[in-house]
Amino acid sequence: MKKPTRERWSSKFSEWFDWVLEKAEIYDYGRYPIKGMGIWRPYGFKIRKYVLNIIRKYLDEKGHEEILLPLLIPEYYLRKESEHVRGFEDQVYWVTHGGLEELDVKLALRPTSETIITPMVALWVQSYKQLPKKYYQIGSIFRYETKATRPMIRLREVTTFKEAHTFHDSFEDAERQVSEAIEIYKKIFDTLGIPYLISQRPEWDKFAGALYTIAFDTILPDGKVLQIGTVHHLGQNFTKAFEVRIQLKDGTIDYAWSTSYGISDRIVATLIAVHGDDRGLVLLPSIAPIQVVIIPIPAKNEEDTKRVVEYVRKIKQELAERGVRVFIDERREVTPGYKYYDWELRGVPIRLEIGLREVENNTVTYVRRDTLEKKTIELEEFIDKIHEIFQEVEENMRERAKKYFKERLSRADTIDEARRKIEEKGGIVEIPWCGSLECGLRIEEESGLRVLGTPLLNEEVDIKDKRCPICGNTARSVLRLAKTY
Repeated sequence: MKKPTRERWSSKFSEWFDWVLEKAEIYDYGRYPIKGMGIWRPYGFKIRKYVLNIIRKYLDEKGHEEILLPLLIPEYYLRKESEHVRGFEDQVYWVTHGGLEELDVKLALRPTSETIITPMVALWVQSYKQLPKKYYQIGSIFRYETKATRPMIRLREVTTFKEAHTFHDSFEDAERQVSEAIEIYKKIFDTLGIPYLISQRPEWDKFAGALYTIAFDTILPDGKVLQIGTVHHLGQNFTKAFEVRIQLKDGTIDYAWSTSYGISDRIVATLIAVHGDDRGLVLLPSIAPIQVVIIPIPAKNEEDTKRVVEYVRKIKQELAERGVRVFIDERREVTPGYKYYDWELRGVPIRLEIGLREVENNTVTYVRRDTLEKKTIELEEFIDKIHEIFQEVEENMRERAKKYFKERLSRADTIDEARRKIEEKGGIVEIPWCGSLECGLRIEEESGLRVLGTPLLNEEVDIKDKRCPICGNTARSVLRLAKTY
């Protein structure tokens, strides 16, 4: 595949994204003979692993327990919660045969797991004393996606689906859990340098079976918005359907309350998109499979080249002793220049260029991937400062992504103005709204944009003297509009 330029706000971004996935050996998509399914290659799988380590860390710190649920759901389970099945019935893959025999009960490949975990909790939990329960799993879900599929972004098998399911003795405790989930997601995305807006999804676009849905959205380089995380307050909808009854503190019996929240492969896609550049990946040191790559530069004679190699191996050992993931590129069939290009494409945060001059002066020459800045410093100083350099790289990447994101947020008073701003620079536009469901639907229809939702209740919004563009009534909030994936 020919390398395309990553021109922000143009169709070239899609080509760039596919090029990076292929050439950096992250994810093989489009060559497997089932649409909407891809294969994580070793380098990409390691990135995925380090991202999942961060997700697990923040969930585990808040008392979540990791589990693994079955992949198959009996049809009668899936149909227990009527709103839920209506929301997913056109996306379900069905298993109808086992070998040559037709099954008595159709089995669904799970599109999500509320209808698996809830009936099991009915068997595990009988009292408020056992609550809250906070479970999560990371695995595959399947949805028969009818829109154009995209690698990592719109798949039929989502192989990196983190779904949490929690159970509580009251509406208020489930509400508290929603707030906790939002804070966990903020920590995850902030750690990864992914900027976002948090919105309450409109009533017509919430998760099937939820009282309400909170979503995290980010902006990709083509100006389109991508949903990267969701949190759902499920009320008692699923626990009533599956008879999850518990004894409360006052001795009465009631149904439990539940929540769920998910993150998918999109988190890795977003990392690639928001931090990358024309040369390829730009990886945060915390999730980079290789944090430092060392390029030995051969000397004019064999003896001096041997000195370079010995010096390089010493550097590797000292870095490894400090917990750095380090690799020496000792390929002889390619030039140092080719190696620079290759490792820049793969996003390695720090590249060391070590030749005879560095050996004789006991120095290192290093290049930061995020800025392409080159420096030569004493070896001991570099070893001592390596984690400080990593921190500087991560802070710079976070700030750069945040700045870019904020430049793509805007406001408009009319639908025509909102459309124009989206056409000019993409991103997210806020427009005044009276709070009426009918007006919200008309704003979405007449703008041709998707309504992402409204700001959370605790978020201040300046709507003084603003009026709804549909009915002309005083605005009570704003709706966020965007072109989306």
